[in-house]
Amino acid sequence: MEKINVEGRPIEIFKPGEVIWPEAGLSKLDYINYLLDISPYLIPHTKDRLLMIWLYPHGINGKKIEKRSLPASAPEWVNCAMYKEKQRILLNDPATLVWAANYGALEFHVPFDRYTKENFPLELVFDLDPSENNSFDLVLEVALALKALLDSLNLISIPRTSGSTGMQIFVPISADYTFEETRQINTFIAEYFQEKMPGKLTLERVVEKRGNKLYFDYLQLWKGRTMPAVYSVRAKPKATIAAPVTWGEVEEGFRPTDFTILNIKRRIQEKGNLFAPVTTEKREQSLEDILSFINKNQA
Repeated sequence: MEKINVEGRPIEIFKPGEVIWPEAGLSKLDYINYLLDISPYLIPHTKDRLLMIWLYPHGINGKKIEKRSLPASAPEWVNCAMYKEKQRILLNDPATLVWAANYGALEFHVPFDRYTKENFPLELVFDLDPSENNSFDLVLEVALALKALLDSLNLISIPRTSGSTGMQIFVPISADYTFEETRQINTFIAEYFQEKMPGKLTLERVVEKRGNKLYFDYLQLWKGRTMPAVYSVRAKPKATIAAPVTWGEVEEGFRPTDFTILNIKRRIQEKGNLFAPVTTEKREQSLEDILSFINKNQA
């Protein structure tokens, strides 16, 4: 056991030498040190959003356990909020982040809204999920086509890897639009892409019905649903990260396995926090024009 002090909170790390990612050679202590390094960039995304953690008690190749409620064993200083008669974890500070990792959380997932302003998402998000037979080049192709459309709507977008096999495109917005309104926009854009690229992508949510097409997920953006927090590690062999990228890198091409615990700190030092327009330097983009256009055409 090893004790570390995080902002005045002493935390005893259980099994610090336990290897979590054997292929990458990373231990639990390596993981916690990574989280401490990355906390100034991760926590602005999770702040005041009701956290869901994924536990892998039998290793990263075992089944995951999703946990949303605050466990009874949590220290009294862990950030939390009462929601629907349950105490929910709020990942608002580094000590809570380290406590959660020590508890067993390998992945951090958050909803699209803050509990302080429920039902008003902070971003539009499109999730590009390839089938097993898709090349990642198709993901990059669809992402660039989506960027072109969003540019035409005067909306700034931030691409990132999912940390798994796909990509997500974030569009920061002012938190003035309901989930119903953002669903209108996501549906409009998704249906446009289905018409534009029918042989390459699908809107089918059932995996078995997608065939070999890329799934253009526009439905995940909804009440209570979640996505991995930016810079969260994923339970994948190489300890890959949900890493923001530049559109130039999307054009040049890369693979999700390019971004891991081992290189993300240096990457931020070199490129800065590419997710800042969604978090610390939030772009409060308006959706009024596109909503007016959609409503006018539907009428």
